[in-house]
Amino acid sequence: MPYTVEYFNRRVLDEIESWPVGVLADYARLIELLMEFGPDLRMPHSRAIGGGLFELRPRGQEGIGRAMYCYVTGQCVIVLHAFIKKTQATPEREFVIARKRMKEVRGG
Repeated sequence: MPYTVEYFNRRVLDEIESWPVGVLADYARLIELLMEFGPDLRMPHSRAIGGGLFELRPRGQEGIGRAMYCYVTGQCVIVLHAFIKKTQATPEREFVIARKRMKEVRGG
């Protein structure tokens, strides 16, 4: 049974849709893989961050995107936060936003 994908809010989807075309195309491919394989999707496509938080790792000629997500009841994936990477390391504030939203969707 395939996984479904939802977005934390419309702004998360808007952010992703504003990405450069190459990064967006790779994101679309990775979302399809995520829907098919769920938690079995691993590096280089997806990486566990810890505490139930994961990141999808799309890339294109124009740059690198990150979409942080978690799993909720059943086979549902919630994309919590998305951004285009501008530095080698992901800034801590990006993790803080995603963890706060994950807590909210999990009712904590």
